[in-house]
Amino acid sequence: MIKIEKSVYDKPEPSDGKRILVMKFWPRGISKDKVDLWMKDLGTDKELIKKWKKGKVPWDKFAAEYRKSLKGKEELLRNLAEESKAGTITLLCTDRDPNRCHRSLLKAAIEEQSV
Repeated sequence: MIKIEKSVYDKPEPSDGKRILVMKFWPRGISKDKVDLWMKDLGTDKELIKKWKKGKVPWDKFAAEYRKSLKGKEELLRNLAEESKAGTITLLCTDRDPNRCHRSLLKAAIEEQSV
């Protein structure tokens, strides 16, 4: 199972399973013990995230660019798909809205590898 509804700033819970940070840069104020694995290669490109945060890129364009950035990372996605079959994984970043965050796109990409 893949969970995306948590921010890295939310309190860790046993139901999180393996907590995986999926950001290019380590977030301020977060100690290493709050995360089990850091997969910075699955984070959003710095320029794309800046444009998104400033409202210069609509969600559909952001989503398309992020999906494009996952090309060539299929092995990482397959590994996460296998881990999610074995137990719960929680994809983490600083954004608190899972529906307008790359985590939702990443979850979908991981699930595509499970098929």
